[in-house]
Amino acid sequence: MKRTLTWGAALALTTCLAAAPASLASAAPQPSDPAPEAGQRTSAPGPRSSLRQGPTRERFYFVMADRFANGNPYNDTGGISGGPLRSGFDPTRKGFFHGGDLAGLIGKLDYIKGMGTTAIWLTPSFTNRPVQGPSGQESAGYHGYWVTDFTRIDPHFGTNAEMKRLIEQAHAKGMKVYFDIITNHTADVIGYQEGKYTYVPKASAPFRDAKGRAFDDRDYAGTSVFPALDAEKSFPYTPVFKNPGDATVKVPAWLNDPRMYHNRGDTTFEGENSLYGDFFGLDDLFTERPEVVDGMSEIYQAWIDLGIDGFRIDTTRHVNMEFWQQFGPRMMAHAAQSGKKDFFMFGEIADPDPLEMSRYSTRGRLPAALDFGFQRAAQKFVAGGQGKDLAAFYASDDLYTDADSNAYSLPTFVGNHDMGRLPFLLTQDEKIDKAALLPRVRLANSLMYLTRGQPIVYYGDEQGFIGTGNDQAARHDMFATRTKLYADEPTLIGPAGSRDRYDTNSELYRQIAELAALRQEHPALADGAQITRAAAGGLFAFSRVDAQQREYLVAVNSSTKPAAARVNTFNAKDTFAPIYGTGTALRTGADGTARVSVPPLSAVVYRASTPVDEAKNAPAVKLVNTWTSTSDGRLRVKAEVSANRYVQATFYARIAGEPTWRLLGTDDNAPYQVFDDVSTMRAGTRMEYRVVVQDESGRVRSSSTVTSVR
Repeated sequence: MKRTLTWGAALALTTCLAAAPASLASAAPQPSDPAPEAGQRTSAPGPRSSLRQGPTRERFYFVMADRFANGNPYNDTGGISGGPLRSGFDPTRKGFFHGGDLAGLIGKLDYIKGMGTTAIWLTPSFTNRPVQGPSGQESAGYHGYWVTDFTRIDPHFGTNAEMKRLIEQAHAKGMKVYFDIITNHTADVIGYQEGKYTYVPKASAPFRDAKGRAFDDRDYAGTSVFPALDAEKSFPYTPVFKNPGDATVKVPAWLNDPRMYHNRGDTTFEGENSLYGDFFGLDDLFTERPEVVDGMSEIYQAWIDLGIDGFRIDTTRHVNMEFWQQFGPRMMAHAAQSGKKDFFMFGEIADPDPLEMSRYSTRGRLPAALDFGFQRAAQKFVAGGQGKDLAAFYASDDLYTDADSNAYSLPTFVGNHDMGRLPFLLTQDEKIDKAALLPRVRLANSLMYLTRGQPIVYYGDEQGFIGTGNDQAARHDMFATRTKLYADEPTLIGPAGSRDRYDTNSELYRQIAELAALRQEHPALADGAQITRAAAGGLFAFSRVDAQQREYLVAVNSSTKPAAARVNTFNAKDTFAPIYGTGTALRTGADGTARVSVPPLSAVVYRASTPVDEAKNAPAVKLVNTWTSTSDGRLRVKAEVSANRYVQATFYARIAGEPTWRLLGTDDNAPYQVFDDVSTMRAGTRMEYRVVVQDESGRVRSSSTVTSVR
């Protein structure tokens, strides 16, 4: 039943006035503050800084190892003889192994670091089924998503010892190493005795226990118990190994038990089957089973022990939420126990809707989601989109705010190995002429590096690769290619042809390095509070405020003509010095406004000379009667606060009459709001909400109210 909160006839609304202690003098973000536990409770709700959980300042480089650099030609076939259809190695075909490996990555670490990279994200590196597919349609596991052995590096790439060496050498150069991991499927080893693969819904054929009794797996998901199953009785299809030799091919051994898979047929990526169906035949794990949760946790805890710094989690939205609610905290706890205080994970939720993505970092207890919403918004904006649409996108950031995460840690990107590169998307989706691509790609890089989130550069983008499609058509060789499709393709910069592409003087490489250096020198551009200032035509202007309460003013322009607007700042009669994109300083008036001008398809950045002005009076605040529920059962809790003030608003909730409060999260920009998950609360439960606001001077105000769940 959908439940919403309603205001009672008489609401208790109180405003508290208190002087803040000296320790609260700075209300700005404190990246070094320890992250609270999810749902942290306190008997005395007080002001907090907007959370910066673990890494919020990484700059990622996303690498497909097979296509990056071939440091050891002796492992090209992975030690497998018999030709391409056995080894998977054929550098002339875009869907086969091309020879890139860990040795090649180690040899190019200085090239990667030269762009200002702080973290390398690798596509899955575990041992894969070398070749899959029906006769005449075969392709290879060069991408890493067809795993048979989760404990060993694929021999096409190297060894576990080489991976450890890569991690150590990357660490020595100040870079982390992230794994792309898979938790819900393996290589295609299991077939069905019936010879059919169309998905069978649970309503048509429910799961059955070993005695043939029907049951709903959802009743057991997230618990430590599960009914005993029988491979011949429990599933709509009878699982069998396609090849007799595959009965023990998977590692760890528990993966060879066909009862650990859903066995319901192929997914169409819609509705129920998006959670239970096989991805293009790949064996879909029964992630509702505690054995699968435990087994996957043990696999990835071992890789943390090897030295891995974080995970990007594949196909997150195709796994039940109860799995993530256990897996995420386990990984974070194990990493912390291993001394990795900045261990970080982000899930792939291939949907641009912030409501959908944020479910996994709030209810799902993962630290962050890969920001597909940013990709969509950036693509539309640099193609000539409106500033108001970009402002509307960032207005959804509050959906991510909870006790232990928020939007500042979201990894952002503009193209990738699945959807394709940004230049291709701009020509395909936005109908941008190829001659007009380069300045728009430069603008996208600026937007990614100057706004909230952690930027990801997809390998080869810095060399101007365009791509001719998604998937295999976007997975170029950085070394001299032998694949005709890649060799013949024009680039944004430099000539086409088969040649090594590690030019550190290329225009885009230098631009990315410059933006990374700017972000490094001015951390506010990485994780300072982001406050929208103006959105008119193709102009979007915003402030970033750092931990010392120094304001930066940033403006981007998607138009092919100059754009200008008068914008608010927190500083009256102050000089804002230019630090990027312009050489002209700004001067604010007595009202704190300034006129900012931006050249076509460009970005400009200014820095205030003094900290944020202190207001004469404390801010006014009250919780407002505008409660609305999201479609997934989260309630918007909103506070009205004095306009154009630098404040931070921390929200709390408790069942009325209980002694402790539950921390909901802290918001550092208007509109001040959080979204409380009330989907499991019993109707009639009386709830009390409180907001505690702290301003630039450390002054604190609060407001509370009582209401009921219905």
